[in-house]
Amino acid sequence: MKYCIECGTRLKEKYLEDEGMIPYCETCGDFRFPVFSTAVSMIVLSPERDRILLIQQYGTGNNVLVAGYINCGENAEAAVIREVAEETGLNVTSLQYNKSEYFKKSNTLMLNYTCIADSNSLDRINTKEVDKAQWFSIKDAPEKIMQNSLAQRFLLNYLNNTGRGEQYQK
Repeated sequence: MKYCIECGTRLKEKYLEDEGMIPYCETCGDFRFPVFSTAVSMIVLSPERDRILLIQQYGTGNNVLVAGYINCGENAEAAVIREVAEETGLNVTSLQYNKSEYFKKSNTLMLNYTCIADSNSLDRINTKEVDKAQWFSIKDAPEKIMQNSLAQRFLLNYLNNTGRGEQYQK
């Protein structure tokens, strides 16, 4: 952050006890901690837990994970359930946190979860947000997901940490 979010003055680094060097606005007289968005990303498993749902969005043709921003006042788990339902029409029966990673491109802290869908049906896909959705086997999903992407890193992390992907490198 280079400028104050309140007045637009260029920020200067200033020491704050117990925090270190923090951007400071001399006009407002306040420290300005980093501002970023928070979103969730989901590895959606079929009810049998043998397939992974990948989606394509925005005309790119790239397979990625279901994801979305957390609304103000909403917790991450509620966002997982809401986003999966909004984009795919599927209901989440259980979920588990995996890991987080900062995504510089959109200034977003991404929280990755694994969740189990209540159905294999893809006939309620939200076509305003999702171009295509498809189930892939656990074996095929790492090859089908967008390579060198945050989605791929989350997927490989999940597979390696669950013992389902020893052959995949992070």
